[in-house]
Amino acid sequence: MPSPNRPPEPWNSFLQKLDSAVDTAVRLDCIGGFVVTQMYGLDRPTADVDVVELAPRNAAETIMNLGVRGGSLHKKYRVYLDRVGVAHVPENYEDRLTEMFSGTYRYLRLMALDPYDLALSKLERNSQKDRDDLRFLARTVPFNLDLLRSRYSTELRWQLGVPEREDLTLQLWVEMIEEDRIP
Repeated sequence: MPSPNRPPEPWNSFLQKLDSAVDTAVRLDCIGGFVVTQMYGLDRPTADVDVVELAPRNAAETIMNLGVRGGSLHKKYRVYLDRVGVAHVPENYEDRLTEMFSGTYRYLRLMALDPYDLALSKLERNSQKDRDDLRFLARTVPFNLDLLRSRYSTELRWQLGVPEREDLTLQLWVEMIEEDRIP
């Protein structure tokens, strides 16, 4: 499992540079592979921190401008911030956030979605990498499938453009997780 105190390099140096660029607390709500690797220990490379929310706005703009793909920090460290505009996340995800690397940075607060919200944020895209992350999370946590279904139906489904398609995807995911559990 990764260190709870600080991320490995080059992430730590990259995040320290972002931290030194602001003078107020900045909350980054993180999803994606960065969270799966840093919070849950999946051993796979990732070059970005997917962020669904940054606050407050002025400091967030500073952070994004510095950490953007193709920017000077990306060129130096080969990692970057990616503001995700299209991912849907469960409605009350903010109530379940966990701070990553608490106390490591003066101003940055990297907040991770809980494992169910993180998995559900991958539902619409449903790429092979997303399914691999889901399988890993389902084994590591391990998932309560009733909670996954409930959170989907009460906090996410209403947000989706084609909920019937995602209903089928969720059902396939549940079947995949159940098959993985058969000895």
